[in-house]
Amino acid sequence: MKAILFSIVLFVLLLGSCKQQEKEQAVGVDIDKKVAQFSPTLLSYDASILDDRQKMVVEKLYQAAKVMDEIFLDQVYSDNKAIKADLEKSKEPHDTKVLDYFNIMFGPFDRLEHNKPFYGNKEKPLGANFYPEDMTKEEFEKWITDHPDDRKAFTSEFTVIRRDGASLVAIPYSEYYKEPLSRAAKFLREAAEFADNPTVKRYLETRATAFETNDYFESDMAWMDLKDHDIEIVIGPYEVYEDALFNYKASFECFLTVRDPEESAKLKVFAGYLNDMEKNLPIPDEYKNFNRGSHSPIVVVQEVFYSGDTKAGIQTIAFNLPNDERVREAKGSKKVMLKSLHEAKFEKQLIPISKIIMDENELPHVTFNGFFNHTLMHEMSHGVGPGNIVKDGKKTDVKTELQETYSTIEECKADILGMYNNILMIKKGVYPKEFEHDIWPSFLAGIFRSIRFGINEAHGGGNAIIFNYMFENGAYLFDEKTEKLSVNYDKVYDVLTQLATELLTLQAKGDYAGAKGMIAKYAIMTPVMKQLVDKLSDIPVDIKPVFQIESTN
Repeated sequence: MKAILFSIVLFVLLLGSCKQQEKEQAVGVDIDKKVAQFSPTLLSYDASILDDRQKMVVEKLYQAAKVMDEIFLDQVYSDNKAIKADLEKSKEPHDTKVLDYFNIMFGPFDRLEHNKPFYGNKEKPLGANFYPEDMTKEEFEKWITDHPDDRKAFTSEFTVIRRDGASLVAIPYSEYYKEPLSRAAKFLREAAEFADNPTVKRYLETRATAFETNDYFESDMAWMDLKDHDIEIVIGPYEVYEDALFNYKASFECFLTVRDPEESAKLKVFAGYLNDMEKNLPIPDEYKNFNRGSHSPIVVVQEVFYSGDTKAGIQTIAFNLPNDERVREAKGSKKVMLKSLHEAKFEKQLIPISKIIMDENELPHVTFNGFFNHTLMHEMSHGVGPGNIVKDGKKTDVKTELQETYSTIEECKADILGMYNNILMIKKGVYPKEFEHDIWPSFLAGIFRSIRFGINEAHGGGNAIIFNYMFENGAYLFDEKTEKLSVNYDKVYDVLTQLATELLTLQAKGDYAGAKGMIAKYAIMTPVMKQLVDKLSDIPVDIKPVFQIESTN
């Protein structure tokens, strides 16, 4: 009996050991090295800018912002909540580290490695959790072909697709995420009670209502009307990167910031040049978009807290919203520059990268102003070029036509036009002529900062296209002996203009096949690119934000 009991115990122990071994094999990575890719960085803000009532507004908005983390976690992967709960309950030191990386990535998939699983062995569904995991792209397209009345709801940014027996159904976010959105709406209304600025109050109240009605138009308009305010907040479903199946579905996020009045005042001059940028685009006038509103406020902010989609993996340094073309045509769009993140990434990523991959003659010209001003022009460039278009005699928009290729092509367009428009600002006399010496090498070094995010990610993929295209056409040079990069100043502007023309034409024509071809040809890890990226392995890929507000709550 004792022998049998001993055998059973031994079997259980061996089974547990095997399961742990399977887990390690399934992970297949050095989790310590994974976590070390992200350097913990304190993001603080000047609370003295705010009075006591504004501080109450910030506290309530912080609570609402945390709800966006909950919703986005569910949007990424259907098993995320269960996996996180298991990791939190585990007493194993390894699982504690896995949980840390899970929280950075918002799931068990590594955003730096084409969403390769680092915990378990399941592949991430292309449609994240916006669609049934077993639904194919062809099934979705056939459904809306067979049920044309469903097209609007199925392609809406604000619905999830689920099965109902043999049918597919579109469920509004307001219904599917009713419980967390109700909590978020409550916090927004409580914040509005303390908001003395009428434009802030109106935005918070209309956005709370939008969480209940699934109609975000009025609150997006109210966000564009914010004025004379110290608290800069945007919260809700915006970017479509997570939906790799179609780029239709919007993910929830929040940016909670306070305005930096001194830095924001410096940038007001750029807001008046949006129309000039549109006129200067290297495409026929018939493809240019002069219907968007010309209002283009630019704000520099200090980060209080951000959450959801914007916090997953790589931290964004600026944003340009809203994305609704109806709002853009009526009001334009707002560019928000995250100051602390720019400073952190310049010191922790861009300068170390430059010292390794850039020719020594280029190094003095990798500057913070070159980095910061490219980001500014990148965000402004999201607001120019084709938006609503006509294809085959029907009114449509670029996002719908380019489907899953949209995010990569749009980010690539914004980056290349960021450079193109920086040169325009020199021609207009906004920048001094000598600033051109800083623009080109700062951007080239920045390409490798972005490529390290993963070329499957929209920003990384867009930058891979730029580097490979520019290198192929002689705009960038690589010295085989020194393994350093430099800019060919005789060619760089002409090649840049050529690429800008191709990207804008793809968008203007809604050319899905052409966009797929561009990505297939250029959004790849070429030998030169890999050689340089491999040299950067000891530099953190990005920061891990440590928010001042969380240490006081």
